[in-house]
Amino acid sequence: MIPFENCIPYDRVMNDIYVPQCPFCKADNVLLPMRPKELPDIRDGKKRLVIFPCCHARVTVIDTDSDYLLTNKKVPRT
Repeated sequence: MIPFENCIPYDRVMNDIYVPQCPFCKADNVLLPMRPKELPDIRDGKKRLVIFPCCHARVTVIDTDSDYLLTNKKVPRT
């Protein structure tokens, strides 16, 4: 079972990936430094380091689906 405390919801807008709210600093609509074309590689097992541009928090994305990014550590909740 996928641990929900390690998941971050995301949205795809055009050719960008946004999170509605940064789980670390609570900034709204944060553009992530990754592209939708990277998502199939992550689903196939490739890990991706993501550094949030708002607060420079780091997470490693280890899996993804159409709504959530699964990270290697727990992310803070509101």
